[in-house]
Formats: sequence, structure tokens, C-alpha cells
Amino acid sequence: MQDADTRLLIIDDDEMFCHVLSRAMARRGYEVLVANDAEQALTLAHRHRPQLATLDLKLEHSSGLKLLPELLEVVPHCRIVVLTGYSSIATAVEAIKLGAVNYLCKPADAEEILMALGRDEGDPEAEVADNPPSINRIAWEHIQKVLQEHDGNISATARALGMHRRTLQRKLQKRPVRR
Repeated sequence: MQDADTRLLIIDDDEMFCHVLSRAMARRGYEVLVANDAEQALTLAHRHRPQLATLDLKLEHSSGLKLLPELLEVVPHCRIVVLTGYSSIATAVEAIKLGAVNYLCKPADAEEILMALGRDEGDPEAEVADNPPSINRIAWEHIQKVLQEHDGNISATARALGMHRRTLQRKLQKRPVRR
């Protein structure tokens, strides 16, 4: 999959994660570019035309889902994997619909990311969990779905969920509930 000209754009607002991943990918022979926000990512994409990218779902001032189609407009053949510590079924489905080739939950190491970038088809051997998700996880997934339907607007999402805006903000600041 990789040749000497393969450029990888890492888009994440976590500078330590970017540093560790960029070193790991550079050791594997990739030319690595790092962007910490959407504007920087688009500038680098225009200038360097990366073939591969990792995109954090939750950037500090924007959503990776909003940036994804913009990146693909600049570099249509770029293979993008969305990475997130805030995974949900709704955001995974949207990422794939918007053109991501894969979606991974953090923490993900360099090898997992490279496998996700290189995979063209689904894996029918993927493990199916024996236990259903908890009530709290289902609630988290529902909140993420409604938030996505309202384009990330917290106030509109809170109204749709019949919940106070501050309560919703507190719930969103917490880590996602384990399955």
C-alpha cells in the first residue's frame, strides 16, 4: 500500500497524540503532516495533497464530520480514517456515509490505523458482542444521534431531548459509557 511518496495527514487537536502517531508513521516510511484544527488541515491538504489521513471526530472548535467532506473535496482520492474517543453508532455511520474508509475508537495504535486505512472491504469475521449495550450506553448513542441530526447544535439537541442545555453539556463532557 505504501511507497516513498505516501503522505499522511494527521488531524487531531491532541498534540501529544499527534507527536506519538507522527513519529510511529515516519518510522514506517510515511511523509507525515500534522494539523491541529480544520483550517490548518485544509491548508495542508491543498498544498500537499495527502493520500491518507486520520481525522479526529471531535476537534476543539469543530467536528471532524463537518471537515470530512471538505477534505474530500480538496483531495477526492484521500483515504480517511476517523478516530475518536467518543464513539457512537450514529457517528460511525455518518463518517462512512460522508466518505471515510473506516472508523476507529481511540486508543488506536499505528498498526491498527494502517490496517484500517488499507482495508477496502468489511470484515465478515468481526466479533459480535455477546452482551447487549447497557441502558447508559443506549442513552449515550441516542444523544449522539440527536446531536448529529441537529448539526452539533447543543441548544436544539437539548430541546429535542426535553433536557436542560447545561445538563446536556455536562453529559457530553463525560467520556462515553462503556458497552
